[in-house]
Amino acid sequence: MICSWGSRVARLTALPGLLAASLAGCTPGANLPTLSAYDPHDYRLGQDDQIRVITYGEAQLSANFRVNDHGTVAVPLLGDLQAAGLTTTDFAAEMMSVLREKKLLLHPSVSVEIAAYRPIAILGEVSKPGQYPYQPTMTMLTAVAAAGGFTYRAVEMYAYVVRQEGDRAVVGRLLPQSYVKPGDVIKVYERHF
Repeated sequence: MICSWGSRVARLTALPGLLAASLAGCTPGANLPTLSAYDPHDYRLGQDDQIRVITYGEAQLSANFRVNDHGTVAVPLLGDLQAAGLTTTDFAAEMMSVLREKKLLLHPSVSVEIAAYRPIAILGEVSKPGQYPYQPTMTMLTAVAAAGGFTYRAVEMYAYVVRQEGDRAVVGRLLPQSYVKPGDVIKVYERHF
């Protein structure tokens, strides 16, 4: 009789752990892979970024430009220059090279900076879902804060994200301390219990 009672107690004490484990498997997005880390200091230009180009001594070649749907920037006198996938330093070097090739300037001096990053979108269980401007070193948690914070039903430990990697979209899980990449679409899940 004692052994029988002990095994009943063991089964009853194991029940909450089994219940929690089975419910964790039902949590939306629990099976998504965690995306590889994004380094915001290795920023690459992409579609809809706005850049400020400053060409020393050449006002007509100093202006704000937008990276278009093809990943290029239309620069007067130079045509369409590839921008997507390049750093601002790489784009400045490309522009100086084309200026020399076309013999428009012998010793061009060009600097490029980001005027406006492409936005992120955040949906689901946040107070104000929508599109928000990206800020360098933005994390999932700061993106949620920009959207007014979590609702009371939100899963706060991770979110679903669609991210552009080159010419393909990848889907994965984003942790609160993970960096957001410009153009990310983030969905905060709703808890079921």
